[in-house]
Amino acid sequence: MPQDVLQQTYDAIVVGSGATGGWAAKRLSEAGLKVALLEAGRAVTAREFTEHIPSYQLKYRNHSPEIVRTRPIQRQCYACMEYNYEWFVNDLENPYSTPPDRPFTWQRLRVLGGRSLVWGRHSYRLSDVDFKAASRDGYDVDWPFSYPDLAPYYDVVERYVGISGAAERNEMLPDGQYLPPMKMSCGEVRLRESIQKKFGRTLTMGRVAILTQPHNGRAPCHYCGPCERGCMTFSYFSSPFTTVKDAVKTGNCTLITDAIVSHVDMNTGSNKAQGVTFVQRTTKETKQIRGKVVVMCAQALESTRILLNSSTREYPKGLANSSGLLGHYLMDHVVGGGASATFDDMKALPTANPPHRPTGIYLVRFRNTPATGKHPHFIRGYGFQGDSMPVFNFNAPGIGKDYKQAVKTGAYSITLGAFGESLASFDNFCEIDPNLRDAWGIPALRISMAHGKNEAAMMRDAGVTAAEMLEATGAKNIRVTTGVEMPGMAIHEVGTARMGNDPKKSVLNTFCQSHDVSNLLVTDGSGFVSSACQNPTLTMMAITVRACDHLVERFRRNEI
Repeated sequence: MPQDVLQQTYDAIVVGSGATGGWAAKRLSEAGLKVALLEAGRAVTAREFTEHIPSYQLKYRNHSPEIVRTRPIQRQCYACMEYNYEWFVNDLENPYSTPPDRPFTWQRLRVLGGRSLVWGRHSYRLSDVDFKAASRDGYDVDWPFSYPDLAPYYDVVERYVGISGAAERNEMLPDGQYLPPMKMSCGEVRLRESIQKKFGRTLTMGRVAILTQPHNGRAPCHYCGPCERGCMTFSYFSSPFTTVKDAVKTGNCTLITDAIVSHVDMNTGSNKAQGVTFVQRTTKETKQIRGKVVVMCAQALESTRILLNSSTREYPKGLANSSGLLGHYLMDHVVGGGASATFDDMKALPTANPPHRPTGIYLVRFRNTPATGKHPHFIRGYGFQGDSMPVFNFNAPGIGKDYKQAVKTGAYSITLGAFGESLASFDNFCEIDPNLRDAWGIPALRISMAHGKNEAAMMRDAGVTAAEMLEATGAKNIRVTTGVEMPGMAIHEVGTARMGNDPKKSVLNTFCQSHDVSNLLVTDGSGFVSSACQNPTLTMMAITVRACDHLVERFRRNEI
């Protein structure tokens, strides 16, 4: 790293290069600001993508003992495998703690682009039923803005990213700017038509950040399937090859990799952030970089960890934490409820090498809506994700010829799994563990979260309703699940630095600006007031664009 990179003062320092950090760097640098983009991990190139490598070429056939040894937590993520496990953090080097009775799985990447390299890519807007949920059911508080305030920024993100999907005119799931949707299977078409007719519910093709036609210089998806291993055609959205690339191309953005930020540096005289201190990942040297504004985009828990580690005499409980709420109201979607079955009358057989559609179906929330009214057992709601297709049954009985025939016969399966809203609770929180540090000497988090009675009731209902819909569709061999997975399994962590208009009851204002420190912003999922039930990344990106556009205006008005 050239020394002059650290000797200048940037207009903005952006911490984190994932879905939100990439957008912050792009939006600010394209507006003419000088930006330093800091990423804790190394850069990634398309040469290391492995989506076309067959499993028999893996040394351990995806049973590497190194994953078991160094990634015991990360391997709980479906996307962490022998193909790509080095993208994920080494759990031995990056510890965190939990109370014995409140387990939490924190699945993380430390490479350029972060989790945008392996995310599920489902991209759904929130509606005012979500932003103003408290006004409807009396629980907690509303967001400090409404859907019309964010809608133009949803447009910006969708038009750039390329979201394939279909408009449905359902008030619970606002329509957006879409490329043509991917096609449903025969089983999914049957389910869509059946539940619309019998229940009045909307099932749509998943709205995903995967191209179905050429878009912004990127090629459409070629249906190879395993997106979590990379995409050499860049058909799905990941920040290194889109927003970060655009930011660097402006000449206004300096990318600094292997920079593990430990804390924000303050000028106590002016009560302003003046930059950040980071540890160089490979040499473990401590360095500082200066900027007029600091924008945190490191991921909800990681950004809050950095702020909690940035305590000063003025802010002894964490930077910008006069409210005492920093770290609290941690949320992650509740999962575990749903059902699966087979269509015995659909005889399409599995094939050895079919196209692998990289997404599934989405069943829009139908509980506690303006149309359906209040449910007697829980507030808020859930949506379903799933799919239906012929599958091999590699657990078929028999050996030899009988086994081969059973495998070939397979079954036409159908699955629905719920993602439910996680209620915001002060008692779900993260804090600094006084006795635990990572491999770079930075104090680690203690995470304490548990799903409550509302989430449990929601998953029980999800299992029952999924089974009812599958049965009504003519499915057989229905298997129901009604449990609750441990928090973190949805990998949708939000909250911990909530937005609000009252500085005593929130950490950030409506533009993700700290109430306490005027030149500090947090634009990742930390600011969420409620989790809704939709996948959060699209909303995170839209919030980031809105916050950065407001920040640019502040620069133009000489308010920084």
